[in-house]
Amino acid sequence: MTRPFQLQGAFTALVTPFAADGEAVDFDAFDASVRRQVEGGIHGLVPCGTTGESPTLTDDEHFEVVRHTVSVAAGRVPVLAGAGSNSTKKAVRLAQRALEAGADAVMIVMPYYNKPTQDGLLAHVTKVAGEVGGAPVVLYNVPGRTVVDLSLDTIGRALDACSNIVAVKDASGNVLRCMGAMKRFGERLTVMCGDDALTLPMMVCGARGVISVTSNVYPGKVAEVCTLAREGRWDQARAAHLKLLPVHDSMFLETSPGPSKAALAHKGLMKLSLRLPLVPPSKATCDAVAATLSRFEEAR
Repeated sequence: MTRPFQLQGAFTALVTPFAADGEAVDFDAFDASVRRQVEGGIHGLVPCGTTGESPTLTDDEHFEVVRHTVSVAAGRVPVLAGAGSNSTKKAVRLAQRALEAGADAVMIVMPYYNKPTQDGLLAHVTKVAGEVGGAPVVLYNVPGRTVVDLSLDTIGRALDACSNIVAVKDASGNVLRCMGAMKRFGERLTVMCGDDALTLPMMVCGARGVISVTSNVYPGKVAEVCTLAREGRWDQARAAHLKLLPVHDSMFLETSPGPSKAALAHKGLMKLSLRLPLVPPSKATCDAVAATLSRFEEAR
């Protein structure tokens, strides 16, 4: 890698735009989105995560999405590429190819559907981490999606086994988990919030930032909360965070990334197209998202 990997502040979990029929990635819209993110002040980018509909991307699409992100970002912000799968062999392959495409680091979601034990989770993450040439690895714990919950004990064992496991994206919704991780691991582990609405509470407890869905729509505003928090300007950070709360809530009125894509379509930035089995949000949800954006922008 050409520069140290810095995981702090607001990283956008990028949506993947598709053509109207969902069959092809709309790379023109994607490249424009990456440019808008960087120019809007975001601190980092995460292609091919949950929000990017990674389970329905082909291996070649995954590579190209990462490559486009790296190319358009052009070294201005770090790129943390999602490389998760419920197949360890596939996760290794995706991670290696993401790094070949120029990513600075990779993020591994816990295997979904298979329901591995804690020993299985440990074997999965250490296998991937051991096959990426020492590149930084971020663990992604999102039990609401995967139906498995990476324990602090297992994180500790993973840190002991692999020095290149550097961080966890915690989307458990449990602030106490963040506090426990900070107390137990200290500087050994960077914690990133994985729930937009909990960004400020988790940063108060020691998280270094957020991997955000909302920042697809408002990169500068989400980045502002993280910057204010990291500078210790808590009153201003709280005010900025509370203003964003209705937007955060609207991004999860239906399964993500449906509402965030509805928001971006409302702004004319991409088509409202998802890849099956996901479908576009209902009209009621789209209307609610649009109304929330209008209120937020009128109040700014």
